[in-house]
Amino acid sequence: MLMPSQGVRILVATKPVDFRKGHDGLAALVQSTLAEDPFTGTVFIFRAKRADRMKILFWDGSGLVMAYKRLEESTFTWPAIRDGAMTLNRAQFEALFAGLDWRRVRSLEARTPAVAE
Repeated sequence: MLMPSQGVRILVATKPVDFRKGHDGLAALVQSTLAEDPFTGTVFIFRAKRADRMKILFWDGSGLVMAYKRLEESTFTWPAIRDGAMTLNRAQFEALFAGLDWRRVRSLEARTPAVAE
């Protein structure tokens, strides 16, 4: 399964995109619409007009990777449609990818433990 490592930026393009676009078309959208660099390792998530489809694009250091997911019996819970993108943390991304309501997911914030002497 495709899961970004901890600490990787995850951005959701909130406006639906033309799902006929492939690697290069989505990378061009990242640059022109989101004003981001598609070759930094950031994970970009795109939605179709139909809420049951997502595409994921990221640079793995040697090439652009694109994944496509379609839910069979439900729809993804997408952010409100507006210009730009919004950031998800890894737990929210995993919930979105699984078809769950990512808005109900909160990451645990662990403080750095003190060293015992």
